[in-house]
Amino acid sequence: MSKLVDYLNHLDQNADASAAHAKDAHAAMTHFGLSHEEQAAIKSGNKSHVAKVAGIAEADVPSIQSTDEPR
Repeated sequence: MSKLVDYLNHLDQNADASAAHAKDAHAAMTHFGLSHEEQAAIKSGNKSHVAKVAGIAEADVPSIQSTDEPR
């Protein structure tokens, strides 16, 4: 499994990680070790882009917490 998918699963399973991502997504993704390309895919919120970067089928992409728009 790709590090990108590992990160998305981590956010789904860990409330503290999800809160850290919501507070400062760039810092959280960098700390986890995601590349700039992986971070851009998550920020896009586009499942097909995430799937392409992760090398998996779009149907296998966990939910995405996009960070492009302010909350």
